[in-house]
Amino acid sequence: MCCGPLPVVSSRDVAFMAVMPLACSRRTASPVAGPAEGPTAGEGLDPVLGAAGFGDRLRHLLADMQADPRLTRVNRIAAALYEPATDLVKTFVHASDGPDPVGSLSVRLSAIPGMVEAARTGLPLVVDDLSAGGGAAVTLGLAQRGYRARCVMPVLHNGTLFGFLFYNSFHPGVFSRAALAALRPHNRLAAMMIVHELSLLRTVLAAVRTVRNISVHRDEETGGHLDRMSRYAQIVARRVAPLHGRSDEFVEYLFHYAPLHDVGKVAVPDSILRKPGRLTPEEFAVMQTHVAKGLEIVATIQHDLGFARLPHGELLRNVVGCHHEAMDGSGYPNRLKGTAIPLEGRITTVADVFDALTSVRPYKAAWSNAEALAFLKDNAGNRFDPDCVAALVDQFDAVEEVQRRFADMTDSAAAAD
Repeated sequence: MCCGPLPVVSSRDVAFMAVMPLACSRRTASPVAGPAEGPTAGEGLDPVLGAAGFGDRLRHLLADMQADPRLTRVNRIAAALYEPATDLVKTFVHASDGPDPVGSLSVRLSAIPGMVEAARTGLPLVVDDLSAGGGAAVTLGLAQRGYRARCVMPVLHNGTLFGFLFYNSFHPGVFSRAALAALRPHNRLAAMMIVHELSLLRTVLAAVRTVRNISVHRDEETGGHLDRMSRYAQIVARRVAPLHGRSDEFVEYLFHYAPLHDVGKVAVPDSILRKPGRLTPEEFAVMQTHVAKGLEIVATIQHDLGFARLPHGELLRNVVGCHHEAMDGSGYPNRLKGTAIPLEGRITTVADVFDALTSVRPYKAAWSNAEALAFLKDNAGNRFDPDCVAALVDQFDAVEEVQRRFADMTDSAAAAD
């Protein structure tokens, strides 16, 4: 069922989102303390656009939709992002009337023909009655939790698939032509927010990676290392994030930011960075400065280049600043201990160390997977977060799939047991 092609998100839409003022007179809001040039009487920050996180913006958007008599029975919005390198559609954020019925999932797009067709045509995919049976596991899971109707909208921009928006209802047959017409402007805004958020993120990452790539050509870390360790971090985060009240939004941004952990190595001299032997205490002290240098680079990107509103900027700073801290307080630069180390720092440490151990370096051969896992387990609780180590060990099939897909030629044989 469909009602004609969806309006895809244009470059003009994205530019509009980038400069759109957050003051909006269509709402009445509590006064916000601020300078005289702020919102005037009768104006306030639009909750949809002014909320701190994407999940919060989606919740405000759901409330807006439910205020429309034609959409009162829409009970859930969810966004999933598409990763072309692995063909994975990954849960990102949701806003629901009740608990999350899906949880944290990643599924190959090619395994869901209906969504493949929606991405190809730009048309909505509507299921009027989920209780009829059949369909993917996610559809069956929604039905088991009382949802009866589903509408899937692809998020397309300049021919690129960014992800999907999902709308669900506890009532069958909700997504009529009239409802889809009423849904159209809300969906367009949600799609614009996704494209804008990811476009901003990709612009910042490209700037940082430009700096980082200089270091990649100088130090021992290959592009394969960055691809692998970011995905190890994602694997670990999907398991441990719910234990700490973190969402898929946290997992997704950690996946993007983890490869930037060593950006400060660009400031370390070649004589130290590429030394084939053990570093002297003096050389190691210089090597340790890469953390502070990395934080300086991030600050420059955020402030001097106008990206102060970088999504989850604190998460990026913690990845760069805390990935050499240790659970027992023996790490650097601040000798943080235990849970004083941010979760993203603890996850990045495990992912980074595991890949470093199983990779060839100028000063060592690659360890086998078994040797690397034994080292992580032996040091769980003192150097490494035990939950993060267990998450990596317990999902090792996924780890091995990453190794196969993103192998360095010099490492692939050595990593095998």
